[in-house]
Amino acid sequence: MASLETLIQAEITENGPLTLDRYMELALLHPEFGYYQKQQAIGSKGDFITAPEISQMFGELIGLWCVDTWTKLGSPNQFALVEMGPGRGILMEDIIRMTSRIPEFQQAAQIHLVEASNRLQNLQKERLAAPHITWHKEFPNLDKDLPVIVIGNEFLDALPVKQFKFSNGDWREVAITLHDSELRYTHISSSANNLSEEGEEGEEDQIQEYSPAADAFIQMLGNHIKLAGGAALFIDYGPAEETAGDSFQAIKDHKYSDPLIAPGTADLTAHVQFGRLQSIAVKSGCASPAIEGQGRFLERLGIEARVMQLSRQANEAQQKDIAAAHKRLVSDEGMGTLFKAFAFSSKLNAPLAGFGEIA
Repeated sequence: MASLETLIQAEITENGPLTLDRYMELALLHPEFGYYQKQQAIGSKGDFITAPEISQMFGELIGLWCVDTWTKLGSPNQFALVEMGPGRGILMEDIIRMTSRIPEFQQAAQIHLVEASNRLQNLQKERLAAPHITWHKEFPNLDKDLPVIVIGNEFLDALPVKQFKFSNGDWREVAITLHDSELRYTHISSSANNLSEEGEEGEEDQIQEYSPAADAFIQMLGNHIKLAGGAALFIDYGPAEETAGDSFQAIKDHKYSDPLIAPGTADLTAHVQFGRLQSIAVKSGCASPAIEGQGRFLERLGIEARVMQLSRQANEAQQKDIAAAHKRLVSDEGMGTLFKAFAFSSKLNAPLAGFGEIA
């Protein structure tokens, strides 16, 4: 019986070792056996829980951020509101509910959801009944002068990464090979190695990562926002500055697991190199504020006031849940500092909400 592992083994046998980004692409997005096509990834019964699943407050504040950004764009009567990787649709559901009090915003918004998984698209369509939503497998082909507001929560970390290891005076790419019919790591020469082209030396066994898919996406988006106006907001985990090290990991049943065992059954991710992506956005001509921790970002957007408002309408048990969710979203022990908010914009008449100074 066919499985993703047998297909991967066949590709290695035919073409040689798989680069890490190719392995991630197959494991996550294979049309039949990929993780996002068949696994219940998100939620308490899945492998991980995202911020919108923790509390409605997260999505409500992102909705207010979108309205504020639209206002600073001059309240255009038509714009694209794009969510990348919407998961089960909870974030957009909260955004739509929160922005219903601003009908001009909802009338102007052309909502586009970009989701590669057929299974998740179906879940989103069940949850979101609004007629003005369009679904896509890839970023939509928008009119070049259409302003855009793009959001993505835990989207960038799932984009495939390349890894390079410095050994014996040279960078070699990390790849997946077969050894005694089992998947194993190896190292290969690679034309995609821009580290040696830049003359960057490393320490013995040092590892560097980057995502060609993330680089290309931010470049494309930065070019559109520069010309048409708009903003992008991404919340994910990783360092604010570009750093070395191995962050490739697999998550199954809320625990770390071996990424090479049973591909397609665990979530594969890597830390987002925010500093690298911010540099790409700025070079495209966009303004980008200093990358902020999720906790500080949500505090600037007014999460404490929302906690108080919800608590006044809640019973004692609900108040405890609200307090616990708040702590998880903003504290250093929870998601407050590991998760970062990264944004860039063009043609706004005031700085983006939730951030400090422009980088």
